[in-house]
Amino acid sequence: MGGPYTPRTASIGGRPTITLDVPICSIFLALFITGAACHMTLFRRNMARGHKFIPSGVTFGFCMSRILANIIRIAWACHPTNVRIAIAAQIFVAAGVLLLFILNLLYAQRMLRAVYPVLGWSRPLSWAFKALYALVVVTIIMVITCVIQSSYTLNMNTLRIDRDILLYGQTYFAIISFLPLPILLLVGSGSWVVKVFIVGLVASLLCLGASFRAATSWMPPRLISDPAWYHSKACFYIFNFTIDISVVAIFFVARVDQRFWVPNGNSKVRHYRGDEDSEKNAQTAKSGSLAADDRDIETGSSASGGMTEQTK
Repeated sequence: MGGPYTPRTASIGGRPTITLDVPICSIFLALFITGAACHMTLFRRNMARGHKFIPSGVTFGFCMSRILANIIRIAWACHPTNVRIAIAAQIFVAAGVLLLFILNLLYAQRMLRAVYPVLGWSRPLSWAFKALYALVVVTIIMVITCVIQSSYTLNMNTLRIDRDILLYGQTYFAIISFLPLPILLLVGSGSWVVKVFIVGLVASLLCLGASFRAATSWMPPRLISDPAWYHSKACFYIFNFTIDISVVAIFFVARVDQRFWVPNGNSKVRHYRGDEDSEKNAQTAKSGSLAADDRDIETGSSASGGMTEQTK
């Protein structure tokens, strides 16, 4: 163990340069800052009126991770020989997009539960989704570990193992990005056509990017001095940041915070109608309050007494 060592094989995007990558990253930096502001504004406004939608906050977090990724890539362009910055840039590019995979799969899961509640809320399927989410976390930890380790060793067997794990990780992430599409086949169309279109479009974009990264990872390694066409900077920015900001924009313009919102406590009652008993109790209390007010008016009770009864 030593290093970190300079990469010996070509990677997508290659080493960034000041003349080309800094202006492009600056544009994406501004776009992701705008996306973060938009989704945080939606999140805060919804919370202010009791409309809790955590995915808006998660999308904000994704935008922040992409902001850091672009900042680190700019730093790498300014310090091209700093291997530690290069490692950090690779990690942030690879890890951030997983939040979008999970969000889109979550939206597909909510649609499945709404259309087929018996199947969607069944314990085996619920545990299967939880296992998928947990495996995403475990896999990204493995990928990050291998990215770091491969930069600190020259042992060929260790490098082979790291590459195998990286291939597994890219393939698994591609599968996760694809899963919402077969789920949509079960949901159907009709009144769901807009939601199906949103999730299907996002899944197609994310699957395109993930499949490209997985496919290029399975290609035989090439020397850093002899990169292939798929290692170009155009492919890097199109299949990474361009797709990412497109998905962020779709989530905002399509108002997923309205279309995929579910009431609090739905997991306890295993449906998306909320806690009906609480709603009935609230309506009963409101009716009792109105009746008490009417009695107060008829008996000429004081205004303070009426406010007290209404509060009760």
